[in-house]
Amino acid sequence: MKSHLKFQQSFTSVLMLSFCVGLIGCNQQNSAPAPKTLPAVTVAKPVTKQIVEWDAYTGRLEAIDFVEIRARVSGYLKTTHFDEGQIVDKGDLLFIIDPRPYQAELNGARASLSQANSQLIQAKAQLEEAKAQYQQSEAQLVLSTAQLNRARSLKSKNVTTQDELDQQEAAYLQAKADHEASQAGISSAKATIETAKAVIEAAKAKIETAQLNLDYTRIYAPVAGRISRKNVSEGNLINGGTANSSLLTTITSVKPIYCNFDANEQDVLKYIRSAQAGKRASSREAKNPVFLGLIDETGFPHKGHMDFVDNRFDPDTASMRARCVFPNKDQVLIPGMFARIRIPGSAAYDAVLIPDSAVGTDQSVQYVYLVVNDVVQRRTVKLGPIVDGLRVVREGLTGGESLIIEGLLQVRPETRVQSQAGVIEVIEDGLPDDYEPLPPEQWISPAPAPTPHPAAGTAKVTSIIDSRGAVQ
Repeated sequence: MKSHLKFQQSFTSVLMLSFCVGLIGCNQQNSAPAPKTLPAVTVAKPVTKQIVEWDAYTGRLEAIDFVEIRARVSGYLKTTHFDEGQIVDKGDLLFIIDPRPYQAELNGARASLSQANSQLIQAKAQLEEAKAQYQQSEAQLVLSTAQLNRARSLKSKNVTTQDELDQQEAAYLQAKADHEASQAGISSAKATIETAKAVIEAAKAKIETAQLNLDYTRIYAPVAGRISRKNVSEGNLINGGTANSSLLTTITSVKPIYCNFDANEQDVLKYIRSAQAGKRASSREAKNPVFLGLIDETGFPHKGHMDFVDNRFDPDTASMRARCVFPNKDQVLIPGMFARIRIPGSAAYDAVLIPDSAVGTDQSVQYVYLVVNDVVQRRTVKLGPIVDGLRVVREGLTGGESLIIEGLLQVRPETRVQSQAGVIEVIEDGLPDDYEPLPPEQWISPAPAPTPHPAAGTAKVTSIIDSRGAVQ
């Protein structure tokens, strides 16, 4: 019995050992290495199209005309004739200062002129009287001379007495003195006339000054634009005609409008070299187009042109100020706003464009991966700016290559891959792919300089027109 049990145990052990050996063999057979799969990548041809490299800057909008309205004469503010914060036209009446003191001054000057004219008439009458006296004295002198000569002749013949000769000589001397006095009277009358004329000119000058002061009591808008609030209320005394004259309000022109920005030395040199090579017209000489977008706008819907480039670099910022101008017909552009602007940085040319996701960087070298006969090749490239959402390739690609745009991290040079076709999407930025400098008939003319209102004689305000911003 015991031997039978031992036999069963031995047989069971043999069966279990055989089962384990078979199981190990099956596991070894199932763990054999499977065939290796190739990495999958997405490839596409680079985009080739005509482009213009539009350089990006941030600018600040600035009014062409900024005028501080100050009084030219002192007095009490009588009335205000505008709505605060609204658009005013050139020549609109803004303020009236109490004109009564200046009207009285004008009346006094006119009275002085009338008095001077009367003095001139009187002086002319005195001159005529002096001339008559002169003629009378001259006749008397001729008579006295003849009588004296006759008396001397008679005395030499002892026909008359010495006493009569002395009387004739005295009469001659008196006539001569009267003649000289009449000559002095004429000179005095002429001097009085000249004095009267000078008084008349002075009176006319006082009238002109008084008229100007009276006109200055009515203050008109020197430019069209949006007016600010009034800084002085009616009834207040205004200090005018000095460096510290009271500031009544300000006006900023609305359309057209400037946008100032700064360009660094590298960009300025690029524009200079490009102009020297005849590839891009200098903005100093040509009105190159400029596009502008505000912070809440997509794209660049506002079109203007370059207007000014400064003559030197700012030593503190190593940048050069430039300026462009926009028509601002809808008056959306407001002075003081920041704006995104684009100016042409190159002439139009055919370029190769790729997405930034297809570019790798190895220290200072930038490269892309190409697929040639299912084999990965690395190509060093020289890149430019972004245009239409894609990166410009200046050197390294011709546009006909199969570029890996997805799966870069899975591949290495000289490895085989499985490729599938993809598409490189172009995101249009709304900027043109070609441009020409604007012809003269499309130039945006700044607002004209202030001119006097016809009803008020000469200038009626102290206007400080600020032409800040000289950049480009």
